[in-house]
Amino acid sequence: MEQHHLLGQFFALAAAATWALAMVLFKRSGETVSPLALNLFKNFIGIALTAGTVGAMLLAPVLFPTDGTWLKLPEHPGDVCILLLSGIIGIAIADTIFFYALNLIGVGLFTIVDCIYAPLVILFSWLLLVEQLAWCHYLGGGLILAGVFVSTRHAPPPDRTHRQILWGMLLAGSAVAMVAFAIVLAKPVLEKCDAVSAALLRLLAGTVILALLTVLLPEGRKLWGVFRPARVWRQSVPAAVLGTYLSMIFWVAGFKYARAAVAAILNQTSVLFALLLATFILRERLTVRKLLAVALAIPGVALITLADDIGPPLRAWVTRLWTG
Repeated sequence: MEQHHLLGQFFALAAAATWALAMVLFKRSGETVSPLALNLFKNFIGIALTAGTVGAMLLAPVLFPTDGTWLKLPEHPGDVCILLLSGIIGIAIADTIFFYALNLIGVGLFTIVDCIYAPLVILFSWLLLVEQLAWCHYLGGGLILAGVFVSTRHAPPPDRTHRQILWGMLLAGSAVAMVAFAIVLAKPVLEKCDAVSAALLRLLAGTVILALLTVLLPEGRKLWGVFRPARVWRQSVPAAVLGTYLSMIFWVAGFKYARAAVAAILNQTSVLFALLLATFILRERLTVRKLLAVALAIPGVALITLADDIGPPLRAWVTRLWTG
């Protein structure tokens, strides 16, 4: 069980790192492709790759017989419905609101709002799953959130009114809350099936709703033009592979094996990974603010990943010191 929890923490950090690299590439792609079209594009690539992986996992036991099960699909219809509902809430609805909010408030303010992601997952995990955390988790989470907050830009877009900024931040908070609720809702099912098939079901549900949405929009037909080969594919294809295929599987696997609250806190490091990647890939300046953010986050990650090892001895030492 302990090995599974450590594996979940690794996957949660891997999801943060791959999503951060995908964000850097999506930033370049988004300069010429509309948000909804880019969302459809990345989801279809994610579905194709994830479905291929499921097929390979079905074939693997035939070619390489093992004692374990490579692929474990949800058996109960109710579990399938929960994964589909999680995909609709977390991918179709939340992503649509996310892109709209991003246009209103910009990346800087959205990253500030995104700091509520881990606390909301902790809240939903407590309400729905009755999860409990050790003090090391709270301290480490506080350091990571402090690092994320320090790293973000605080200036609002100059061409937006106060009403637009307020509305955008409310929408952003709603999108983050939906993502948090959707993954916590799915966690009990994730523990009974493999991460790849769970990710595929969520992607299918979310993408079907998005595709139906394009039928209702006046400009919906134009959005499908993103699937015509173009130069932007040089960034959007690798971004989709990293952000919707690898990162999605890592994200789901992190929640499958680790406690939901711990996985969410480690997911929050994606902002910090993005800072470093933007410095080396986009040639953005490495400021004192960014260095301070990384300095806060690194011990936070260490506290969370080593909480079960250092928590009890450290508490015993403090107790002895306090009692004399």
